[in-house]
Amino acid sequence: MSHSHTPTASPRRARTHRAVPVARAGGDASCWTATVQACEGDDRFVVACGPVLLQARQASSCLLVPMAGDMVACIRTGAHDIWVLAVLQRDAKNTAPQVLQCRGDTRFVVSQGALQLEAPELQLRSDRLALTVSQLRVSTETAEVVGRHLRVIGNTVKVVGSVLSTVMDRVNHFSRNYLRTTQGTDRVAATHIECEAEQLLRLQGEHALVNGTKLVKARGAQIHFG
Repeated sequence: MSHSHTPTASPRRARTHRAVPVARAGGDASCWTATVQACEGDDRFVVACGPVLLQARQASSCLLVPMAGDMVACIRTGAHDIWVLAVLQRDAKNTAPQVLQCRGDTRFVVSQGALQLEAPELQLRSDRLALTVSQLRVSTETAEVVGRHLRVIGNTVKVVGSVLSTVMDRVNHFSRNYLRTTQGTDRVAATHIECEAEQLLRLQGEHALVNGTKLVKARGAQIHFG
């Protein structure tokens, strides 16, 4: 007597979703997305993937510093090594400045083409700034330089403008040759004026006027008039 067996469909296994993928044997890394819950400093963060909270570190390739509420891409490279690879999305309501951070000496190299920085407002903050260029051109509507000490060194210095105004407590000037030409009025107003020449002092004009309210004095080994 033979018995026939009618094949029955095997029940399908219910799909399970793991909140945090586990690294496979052999060192294969697993990636997923998570939300940053808190920043603990020193490139360490608390990320949430579903109900699970994990400790993660910022990868060197993640230049944008994550903030609380960011959606980030994470990778697990070991049993407990979890890294934040990149910031995928940030809440538009978060108005805090975005920070790009590189630790250690950093160098940007553009092998071909030009590097341009464009922003409505650009600020540079540094304890020391060194700029080495073959040619430098600055074009601006208004410029203001504020500092305790300002030193300019150059073989040739040329300043061209319509109005020059300087306010100094003390001015010291030294030059081997000093030539000055004024087309209009050249006027000096001071409490005391002293001119001294080692060899020759010459004053020449179509009309020469010397006015002394109390005293006019001329002294020399020889005095010639006319």
